[in-house]
Amino acid sequence: MKILIIGSGGREHAITWAVRNTSANEVEVYCAPGNAGIAHDATLVQIAAEATRELISFAQSERIDLTFVGPEAPLAAGIVDAFESEGVPIVGPTAAAARLEGSKVFAKDFMARHGIPTALYRTADSPSQALEFLRSGEFGLVDQPVVIKADGLAAGKGVVVASNRSEAETAIGNLMINKIAGSNAADRIVIEEALSGVEASVLLFTDGRDYVLMPPARDHKRIGEGDVGPNTGGMGSITDSSILDHETTQEVVRSIIEPTLAGTQREGFAFRGVLFLGLMLTANGPKLLEYNVRFGDPETQAILIRLKTDLLSIFQAIRQQTLAQLRVEWAPGASACVVAANRGYPGAYEKGAVIRGLDQVTGVEVFHAGTSRSADGSLIATGGRVLGITATAEHLKSALALCYDALDRIEWEGMQYRRDIGRRMAAGSPP
Repeated sequence: MKILIIGSGGREHAITWAVRNTSANEVEVYCAPGNAGIAHDATLVQIAAEATRELISFAQSERIDLTFVGPEAPLAAGIVDAFESEGVPIVGPTAAAARLEGSKVFAKDFMARHGIPTALYRTADSPSQALEFLRSGEFGLVDQPVVIKADGLAAGKGVVVASNRSEAETAIGNLMINKIAGSNAADRIVIEEALSGVEASVLLFTDGRDYVLMPPARDHKRIGEGDVGPNTGGMGSITDSSILDHETTQEVVRSIIEPTLAGTQREGFAFRGVLFLGLMLTANGPKLLEYNVRFGDPETQAILIRLKTDLLSIFQAIRQQTLAQLRVEWAPGASACVVAANRGYPGAYEKGAVIRGLDQVTGVEVFHAGTSRSADGSLIATGGRVLGITATAEHLKSALALCYDALDRIEWEGMQYRRDIGRRMAAGSPP
């Protein structure tokens, strides 16, 4: 069987690795465009993830049996609709369903329509309207923490948690006037109350009718230890049973997951693929911060390393709407992924340094994100996030020890990583 995976990051490397390592059948894996690490597990195809027509032509000419899309941008742009219109098998949400991530305004209004617990919010179409809402004192925003979100896709960097009104006004200017999240990402913004609690991520496979939960995860977004500094795409993630207890999980299912899936059906875009729920566990119960319509990064690395079931069979069940007939199993215990990035990330970063020490690493999986080969064949760090060092063990503390032992053996000029991923939970302290 031939499968095409679209994307080039650590998430796509983990997906490729999982297809290879969980499948009992002969599988030919292609990845477009991939990276230097993915090249060990798949045949690279030099087609950009957003080049939909070229990807369709490749899938047709190579007789690809199934395509899976990693990043959000192609999904929001309608790649699934385009493939399906040509009769080319693909797994993922349609453009209509991808609006749950592609537009924060649409997502918040969807939550409101279907009674899904979330933060109070207002939307603004201009800087002046945003400032007016901010200064109005609605739901206690005057000189109180507030969250400013770009409406469109911003690679995980379109959200600002402002501790006071001055910071919020600066964020509005940066997003809507200075366009730091992209030229069109913040033409509209969402202003919402800052919820207090502990964040958690719940991902699920769904075929539009039935669903399967993945192990709960926790991401570490900030660049600096102690959760300081700007947000990034993610500097590390963990999975552990203590992230969500059984009672809270059932509440998430009852109040968020099932109303979401039912809502997509009622509104005519039944969701199929991987749905990601960013949650805040508040004193008043779990509330939904945001939807993602695909695997997260680096949550995917920490989650898929624990998957025992054939991932390709899950993708096929999603497409055939037979997920209820498939038993999906996970390895017990916990897992961790620690991201190593280039100096300067998430801003302008250095790149091109030679990576050394990978041949000295054992006991972990190294998922490549921003890597390539130089003219002489050396492995070089070319992206903001470069590697995701990932391990699973009976206990989170042991998984983290494996990751950090491996990181001690890896080096390149400008390498940076957080040394506190999962530390508080591993120590048994509240996160």
